[in-house]
Amino acid sequence: MRALVVYCHPKETSFTAAVRDQVVSKLAQAGAEVRVQDLYQDGFNAVMSATEFDRYEDTPRNRAPVAKATEDVLWCDTLIFIYPTWWYGMPAMLKGWMDRVLLPDVAFLMPDGDSDNIRPGLTQITGLGVFTTCGASWGLTQLIGSPGKRIILRGIRSICARSCKTVFAAHYLMDSSTDASRRAHLARVGLKMEKFLRRTRDRPRAVRA
Repeated sequence: MRALVVYCHPKETSFTAAVRDQVVSKLAQAGAEVRVQDLYQDGFNAVMSATEFDRYEDTPRNRAPVAKATEDVLWCDTLIFIYPTWWYGMPAMLKGWMDRVLLPDVAFLMPDGDSDNIRPGLTQITGLGVFTTCGASWGLTQLIGSPGKRIILRGIRSICARSCKTVFAAHYLMDSSTDASRRAHLARVGLKMEKFLRRTRDRPRAVRA
């Protein structure tokens, strides 16, 4: 297994960092090769420039400004996102990462003479995960629609391998969390990762279309 963890939080002392550490620990215990992109620590620029926009479909030239990030995406067969949910969605930096890194001929194929729709490009990815925290309750988050989760587990999932397995865990009511609730959530993350890894560990490695 080759796992890419995309982590997005401005404070290293955050509970989200503890979730990241739990996820990475479980991956390491399973013998996975792991790469972590820490967007704040790396100083990732979330803003797509006009030049990048003009070259968006100019492949593979479009990869040049984010070469290392796209290399990691093409390398992995398991992709996990760890971030806090702000205003019911993902942080702007993470959305900017998706805009700039999940490019044509990296994440998807543009329409051509045979198809009038985009086609999957992440067909090597057989495992996809989301671990987040939410200030709101589970019920309110469901009412709003949880757009961050949907973008990843529906949108990105749709361009991964057909057999791609998913995992999701969120600590709701984070603003009123307690030591006990946080410990329980880290244990839940660990159990979910173990189950996820059992489902994906022995799967044959997919290839890009």
